[in-house]
Formats: sequence, C-alpha cells, structure tokens
Amino acid sequence: MVSDVESSVESSRQGLSVRLFGPPAIARDGVPVVLPASRKLRALLAYLVLAPHPVGRGKLCELLWDVPNDPRGELRWCLSKLRAALDEPGRRRIETADDTIALDLDGILVDVLDVAAATAAGIETLDPERLQALSKLFAGNFLEGLEIDRSPLFNSWLTAQRRRFGSCHAAILEHLVKTLPAESEDVSSHLEKWLELTPFDSCAHIALLARLARRGQFGACEDHLAAAAQLFQSEELDFGPVRQAWLAIRAERHCATLPAQPATVPAAKQAPIMLAGAEPSTPHKASLAVMPFAEDAGSGIRGGLADGFTHDIITRLAKLRDFFVIARGSAFALAEKNIAPEDAGRRLNVDYVATGTVRSVTGRLIVTVELVEVRTARIVWAETFERRPDDLFAILDDIGNSIVASISSEIETVERNRAMLKAPNSLNAWEAYHRGLWHMYRFTRSENDLARHFFDIAVQQDPTFARAYAGLSFTHWQSAFQRWGNRDQDSALAYEAAGQSLLVDDHNPAAHWAMGRALWLRGEGNASLVELERAVDLSPNFALGHYALSFVQSQSGDPQAAIGSSDHSRHLSPFDPLLFGMLGARAMAHVRLGQFDDAAHWALKAAARPNAHVIILSIAAHCLALAGRLDEAKTFAAAIRKTLPDYSTDDFIGTFRFDPDATALYKLGAKRIGLS
Repeated sequence: MVSDVESSVESSRQGLSVRLFGPPAIARDGVPVVLPASRKLRALLAYLVLAPHPVGRGKLCELLWDVPNDPRGELRWCLSKLRAALDEPGRRRIETADDTIALDLDGILVDVLDVAAATAAGIETLDPERLQALSKLFAGNFLEGLEIDRSPLFNSWLTAQRRRFGSCHAAILEHLVKTLPAESEDVSSHLEKWLELTPFDSCAHIALLARLARRGQFGACEDHLAAAAQLFQSEELDFGPVRQAWLAIRAERHCATLPAQPATVPAAKQAPIMLAGAEPSTPHKASLAVMPFAEDAGSGIRGGLADGFTHDIITRLAKLRDFFVIARGSAFALAEKNIAPEDAGRRLNVDYVATGTVRSVTGRLIVTVELVEVRTARIVWAETFERRPDDLFAILDDIGNSIVASISSEIETVERNRAMLKAPNSLNAWEAYHRGLWHMYRFTRSENDLARHFFDIAVQQDPTFARAYAGLSFTHWQSAFQRWGNRDQDSALAYEAAGQSLLVDDHNPAAHWAMGRALWLRGEGNASLVELERAVDLSPNFALGHYALSFVQSQSGDPQAAIGSSDHSRHLSPFDPLLFGMLGARAMAHVRLGQFDDAAHWALKAAARPNAHVIILSIAAHCLALAGRLDEAKTFAAAIRKTLPDYSTDDFIGTFRFDPDATALYKLGAKRIGLS
C-alpha cells in the first residue's frame, strides 16, 4: 500500500504543486519553477491561495503597495509572472471577472490547503498515517522569511496565518503523540517539536513526563519538571496541573520511593502560580477565553472601544453559566505580552478561544470575531458584523448579543456532537449532559426517555450540576406537555427537578427557566412569568428564557410582548433546536390579536422545521383555518389524525393555558376543518 506521504510526493512529481510552508515555491512534475525575485509576487500568490472568494484588485493594491507610482501596473506585472508559472495548455489558472482575481487550484497540490482542509474536517478523526503525512508538510514557517516593508495590512495577515498554522501544527503533533504506538520512536521527535512550538502547553509537558516514566527515566522526569516549573514561573503561569499529573503518573508507575517533591525545585516554587484573576477549571465543563479584541485589524492596536467591548462579552458569557469563562485579568495579561490567541488558549488550558477586531471606517462599524477549538486549531465559528454607527452603543450592544449567543450555541453543538461519539459508559457528567441534549432535541418519546437517562447520569456524577437538573426538568415537562405519560405526575417531577436546579445555583438562568416552565404546567401563570423574567435578568442573552416568556405570554398574557420576546429569542439564536416553538408562539400571539393571516404565516414557518412535532402541526392547522385557508388547514389536520386518530381541538386546548377569548377562537377554527 502506498502511504499518504508517498502519494503526495508522487502527485507533486506528476503535476503542479505549490509550497507555502518554508520559502514559497512552485514545482511542475517535480521540477522547480523559477520565479522572479519579487517578495510581493510571492505574497500575492499566498494571499490568493488562501482567499475564500475572489479578491478585488483595489484590495490587493491596498494590501501590498503603500504609495507606489502605479499599483495596478505592478499588480498586472505580478499576475503575468504568476500566469507563466501556473497556467497550463488549455487551462488558465488565474481567473479575472468584474475587477476581481481568483486562483483555480483544482488538481494542484497545495500544502497549506491540505492542512487547512484536514483541520476543518477534524484532526482528531484522522488516522496516524494521515497525521504523519500532514506533519511532514511543515517544512518551515508559513512564508518563511517573507515580510514586506511598509505593508502593515499584509504583515498583519501574515502574522495571523503563521499563528493559525502554528496551532494546526501543534494540534497535529499532539494527536500523533496520542495515537502512535507507545514504542514508536517517532513519538519522541513529535513531542520535542510540540514542546518547541508550545512551550507553555501543560498537555505537552504531561505527555513527555508520561513517556519518560514509561521508559523508567525518572531522573529525566525530575529534571524536566524542575526546568518546566521555572519556565512557567517566569511567565507567572499556573504549573499546578503539570505537577498534579506528575504525581498521578509517578503513583501509577509505583514510584512511591521517590522524594515527595522534586529535590531540585525549591519549596517556595511548589505553590501553583496563577495569573491575576485566573480561575482553575474542573474537568466536567468546557472552558473559554475571550482575548482582547484589536481596535484596528491593520495596526493590531488595542484599547478604548475594543477593550470595553471585550469586557462586555466576557461578562455576558459568564452570566450564561454554560461553561467556565476565564476572567478578564488573565486574558488581558497574556495579551499585554503579545501572546498569540491560540498560544494563550494553551497556556490558560482552555478548550476554546474567541478573538476579534473592531474597526471604524467611513460611515461603518465592522466587528469580526472568530471562535477556535484550541486543541485541534479548528475554527468553530467566524462572523463579520457591519453596521452604520448611528447609535454606537446600541449597535455594539446588538452585535454583542449576537456574538455571545452564537459562541454559546456553537460550543454547545461541538460538545453535543463530541459526546455522541463516545461510549455511553465512558461519559463524565459534562459529556452525559450534552449527550442528553442531543437526544432531548429530537422531540420524540423514545429520545426524550434517553435524554432523561443521560441527565440522570450527569446529576448522579455531579450533584452540583444545575443545568443537568434543568435538562432533567425539561424531559419531564416535555412528557407532560406531549401527554406521553401521566401529566400530573410528570408536572410534579418537572417542578421537583427545577427546584433542585435552583437549590444548586440560584444565579443560573437555566434553573429559573426550568422553574418558570414547571410553574406554567401547574397553572401558576404569574409565578411562571416572575421566574422567566428572573432568568433573562440574570442573563439577557439567554435565548431560551426569552422564548419561554413568549410561549407563556402568547396564551393568556400580553400578545405584543410575546411577539417581541419571540423575535428577540430568534435574533439571539437563529438556528436554535427550539426554533419551531419560537415561531409557533409568535403565531399564537397573532391569533389573540385577531391577525389571522400573520398567524398562518408564522405557523407555517414553525411547521416547516424538521423537528416540529404534532402540537406544532396543530397550531398550523388552527391558524390556517382561522385565516380561511381551509384546504391547507385540512391537510395538516389529516397529517395529525394519521399520527393520532382521535386527536381533537379539546386535546389542543387542553395542552395550553389559553384565556377564554383565545379558546373560543381556536374552537371556531377547529369546527371549520373537522377537528372539533
């Protein structure tokens, strides 16, 4: 069998290849293509290779030329030389259209694109052979030795790409160390390079200690531990996790006769060294660091507006209480030392890092943000927000809302999917909770039972896990709402689990959300609204809290408030698994306002969601009937009766807590389509 490395080498010999790790180079059939001695030509090649879409000529001129006599003329010259290097008979590799430029790289072996694609797909899913092949692509730093004077925009981009691919390289090496057989000699070289790239990564030091101990080289372990402790202390970083891991390794290797503390490390250095404001994380929760946003993407300058914006995002994320958020002081302290965000994430030992820029240009405010999974260097989410700064603080508040909700949602999705790939008997509390979420969002009776099972595991493993109790309450609530069991019994269990969540953490918005929904089940509408208002007061970015307010208000409260809460919940979480409910609540609010056409519009949107259940279809049937769209309404009624042959409007009305006027309207609609 031909290895990936041999295949790549063979492909590069038979066709066109572009190498951007190390000095930039192009080869055709294994023969180097001679390029003019122009740094800007190589910079242009690299930028176009990594551009996700065609780039305007004006932007390229701004990127690479400060104030030349003829920037477009120089750009044309560079493009002509690239055409000579890349074009093939009958195929032009440089595409120009509408004053934009793009590269056709189909069939070309490009080292950086190979690494980027593997990282995006998930390094942890690759086998050792593929990882080995990727590691050999790193022949040097990205665009090694290539900096351009008086081109701050390009140099800023170059720095970001070097950081990005440095993190990719470290992630590949880490997974090689974890997946290669312990006896493989390659592990030592990979460990050495991993430590060189990320000298403050606790995991790299722990892996080295474990390897040395496995070989019986305990003296080398002690020497490395002493040197690493001094290194971490020099940067005022916490060395405690490495020391604790070493104690566990030593105990496992039956080294009880060794000194209790490394003899070469002074006793004064044994206490964990923490950055100001750092919060040690526990293993059952994901962790996040939000690095200071830069004030301007070109200069990298921080301060003022950007720092305030970063602080606001950190505060909002912490209020969600979904995961550990590193305190502002730690993130800013590392940024002051010009530590790259990905490196900062490893030093802080967090799972995710968020970073971004805030730019003001003529008539526009542009905020970019990126969320990266630290250990795999994978970009989980990235977005650019562009607004006219009519009311600067209101706009920043709106953008902040979107960023916080998106970060929370994306992390939950990643953690949920990861938990699904693990054996059920190997899950810790955090993973069991997210496995429960995965099943919960399927909205079927069997999946709801599975969700309850995993939430039970989570609270058994961690009785202080407030969100797991809230999830458990939701499964009982869903069973009562869908009438899958005894409604009174399920309502009592939903209330009990919500109470446990509040006892564990009264400041967790999910706990008050669960209690608000449980109180609604018990018919205590006013008390329900108090709890739900408390949930969104604690965390204004808690989308489910706003949705639950809309749900309750749409039936017997303020329908206009219900519409506002529905819209806000969807703004915060536009791809939420409960989106059908957000849309359905808005539809029911329009019914109470006598706006039947609007009600039908929103009900159809709700019913079109892939996980919409029978109750949502019933909302659509009743709203369409009230709007006079009887044929469509009867189609929904038939679909409902196919699943539940005896279903009637009494079942529908009994599911909710409608006021008398709304009840009369729904009965009128049901009579028109035979659901009465």
